[in-house]
Amino acid sequence: MKLQGKPLTIPEIYAGISEAGLYTFNAEKPLHIVASQIRRHCRGLSFPSASSTKHFESRGEGLYYFLNRSVQEKQPKETVSTPKRSLLNDLKAAHKSYTADVRSRILGGLKRLQPEIFEQFAKKLLEAYGFTGVCVTQSSKDGGIDGHGRLKVGLAHINVAFQCKRYTNKTIGRPVIDQFRGAIQGQVEQGIFFTTSRFVPKAEEISFKPGAVPIILLDGEAIVDLMIEKRFGVEIEHMSVPSYALDMLFAEEDSSASSLQATKS
Repeated sequence: MKLQGKPLTIPEIYAGISEAGLYTFNAEKPLHIVASQIRRHCRGLSFPSASSTKHFESRGEGLYYFLNRSVQEKQPKETVSTPKRSLLNDLKAAHKSYTADVRSRILGGLKRLQPEIFEQFAKKLLEAYGFTGVCVTQSSKDGGIDGHGRLKVGLAHINVAFQCKRYTNKTIGRPVIDQFRGAIQGQVEQGIFFTTSRFVPKAEEISFKPGAVPIILLDGEAIVDLMIEKRFGVEIEHMSVPSYALDMLFAEEDSSASSLQATKS
């Protein structure tokens, strides 16, 4: 600009730099780098990546000229980190809220089932998991056992018995688990206890005991997890949400910024 004594366009500036050997561009789009650096240091232009130190000014119609003295311009502070992050956080929060609402409605539906229907539900859920020969015992003759089934583990099958307690708020304590274990001890290799409520810590502690039949505890939240995992009673719609990455051009501009500034200095 100084040699020609007049404002120049971006292509003219790039041509002058190359002809004079002032800087070697190793980027695929050197014109973009020149344009970026000129605009970043142009007086009156303010945007997030703009520099506060200004070396140029716009003369209109795509022409730029250098300032006799560099000036400092205060850049406005960003009130939001980035629109992308803000929108992404909103999307994550909305999905989390939606998922929590769906889980709550599923669990609420389970708690409204009649006890006999809940036993049939447990039977079908075990079948969805891979159990075979699952049956529900007659309520008057269950002896604390609501059903039986088999599960293939490796080359063998294990026999299981299950019990169901459809409660709204009442928790399951240790005595109930001890009673269930006593009813199945010596008959099966594993017990499964379903409840729409929760287990107290003492019940969880004795679910596995040396020399005793292990009891798998499935509370309301665990049942919902299993339903979602096996898509049992839950339809899952797969929606594709695209994500975007900035063009490599911007990475080139950022990496070249310091080098170009050093050359000017």
